[in-house]
Amino acid sequence: MKIGVIGSGVMGSGIAQTLAVAHEVVLRDISSEMLAKSLKGIEKNLSRSVEKGKMSQTDMNAILANITTSSDIRGIAHCDLIIEAATENVAVKKSIFKELDDMCKPEAILATNTSSLSITELAMATKRPSQVIGMHFFNPVPLMGLVEVISGQLTSVEVSDTVRDVALSVGKSPVIVNEAPGFVVNRILIPMINEAIGCLSEGVASAQDIDTAMKLGANHPLGPLALADLIGLDVCLAIMDTLFAELGEKYKPHPLLKKMVRANLLGRKTGLGFFKY
Repeated sequence: MKIGVIGSGVMGSGIAQTLAVAHEVVLRDISSEMLAKSLKGIEKNLSRSVEKGKMSQTDMNAILANITTSSDIRGIAHCDLIIEAATENVAVKKSIFKELDDMCKPEAILATNTSSLSITELAMATKRPSQVIGMHFFNPVPLMGLVEVISGQLTSVEVSDTVRDVALSVGKSPVIVNEAPGFVVNRILIPMINEAIGCLSEGVASAQDIDTAMKLGANHPLGPLALADLIGLDVCLAIMDTLFAELGEKYKPHPLLKKMVRANLLGRKTGLGFFKY
């Protein structure tokens, strides 16, 4: 299968690297500089695996040979599956899906890596809503085993089955999800992070002690505040906003989360969040 990936940021690069194990991948971004940076990062990640004995040089070369790049949207027009991994903004995503619908072959499947937005709403920006689906990977994509396969109201069973099989083909464990705000993981995870932020704001414990408590007391590999920094506080806020709008008061984002996003204290991506990087 030939797969297009839109967006060469952390998620898009990770998705491209992962899928290239078994498929031809075209990585698309408007910036040639971003594409070059992405390829360099993928090569670095793979080289690290070779050095650790987790992958052969031959396998690394084969993965890299499966990845091409394009700064022109038409470079993915011939793909069988296109996965959008752009910014978590519904207007931006709708615009991308409309453009893809007009340009891609009729049988192409259009997928989004959104972490919380409505698949059905995105699908209605196209004339092929039965072929629009969510394919939600988790960061870091090459290491995280889960893929949420999310059907919108009109997504066909055949499309869901195809996307599930693509996930399986690269060693991922797909879970089949019917569209709901936050899907499964973020419906549970992000409110927990929001509650941890509340504990910090109220002086219940320090950031370090909140994370230590959850790592040692709940057997979490990473504490909720460090995890928020890894996800990006702007992404956490966007998901909480979606949950709040769809499900009501108990999902209201904590004011401290809002203040940190306004101050551009977004976590690892900016070097400072609940912890310093």
